[in-house]
Amino acid sequence: MDGKNFLAVDCGNSWYKALSSDDGYYLDYQLPNAISLYDEGFYEKPYDEGDIKFEENLIIELKSHAIIDKREIYYIGKAATKQRDVSLTGFNNQKVDEDRTYILLFGLAAFHAICTNPNETEIHYHIDQLAVSLPTTQYKEMKDKFRQRLIGTHTVIFHKVPGIAEPKELTVKLYVEDVIIGAEGACAYLGLTRDQETLVIKDDDLVKDSQKGIIIGDLGGDSVDFVGIKNNKPVASVEGETFGINQFLDNIIQKVSKNELYKFDSRAELEEKLAAGQSEWYVEPFAGVRKDISKYIIPQLKSMAIKYLEYFDRVRSSSSEIKGATRYIAVGGAAKLAQKQIQEVAVRWADRGRPIQLTFPENMEKLNVQGLMILAKMKQIKIEQENENLLSTRS
Repeated sequence: MDGKNFLAVDCGNSWYKALSSDDGYYLDYQLPNAISLYDEGFYEKPYDEGDIKFEENLIIELKSHAIIDKREIYYIGKAATKQRDVSLTGFNNQKVDEDRTYILLFGLAAFHAICTNPNETEIHYHIDQLAVSLPTTQYKEMKDKFRQRLIGTHTVIFHKVPGIAEPKELTVKLYVEDVIIGAEGACAYLGLTRDQETLVIKDDDLVKDSQKGIIIGDLGGDSVDFVGIKNNKPVASVEGETFGINQFLDNIIQKVSKNELYKFDSRAELEEKLAAGQSEWYVEPFAGVRKDISKYIIPQLKSMAIKYLEYFDRVRSSSSEIKGATRYIAVGGAAKLAQKQIQEVAVRWADRGRPIQLTFPENMEKLNVQGLMILAKMKQIKIEQENENLLSTRS
């Protein structure tokens, strides 16, 4: 697989997380799931362009067969969160049918291409394997359609790029040679059990536990995907639920705005504060005035933790394929943020005689994207082996 470019993207409702491997050299990125229409009339030119980070000023135009409207220009990621008309995800969003999916995904891929080719203004970047994920409920019916939209050539034009001469534009042509789609949760299992480099099994105990059954609860922004693993394979009948951290983040944002007169730019800003730890759970509505907001955060995280375990209990009771499961594993960025509250609620469940002993893996928020990278490499190996076999039969 020397000289090959792989890109794995976890298309989350809160964040797009990407892991790239260009000839074995790894980089990772994350981008808030936010877009906003660009308007030249309202564009605010920075006082000092040298202070602007490109990653926080992504303004793109996408020319692609994957989207309907090819004339619009968008802010994406952190740049979008600062706009008045920012668009965030809603419940039960259908990723394959929404333009925002491709705007964010190809925008992130093109940003990576620029990072690896910093001195060029027109870049041609080939992706040998693009691995992306879908929620379990959308995976079965939409994966083929998603693959067809992703494969092929896509052009991304970056506007108002800081640090380069007028017209301040960079163009990236993306050539997606092949695509593999993974199911959220099942990808996390791959990330847990296989080595990123060698692809061999690295956790024999977890694979053995899968003989009796494992349930993985992937808690994200707007959905929680439960995947049952039996005999080292996903059980397809375990479906996702429309429930995630975003509704609780929105409640916190509303309460802080009303009671402390502080307006968060976005859910992403609040999530970064939560991830930094309780010592950072304050806001400054006015210069020199600090307000503790933990009283708004903790009750919401507790409510989410209760609901999360209720869903876990419902899944383990209703699915015949994984009754008697011996391991329950929490994954996803939202589960990491609320780990303390989930563990506290789990103690009460044990006291009530229905124990749910959850495992919280290291890097649980990155397991899906790591599993996607493993999928991409495994598919490339399969292709190369098939080509070798074809050549040997002809000779």
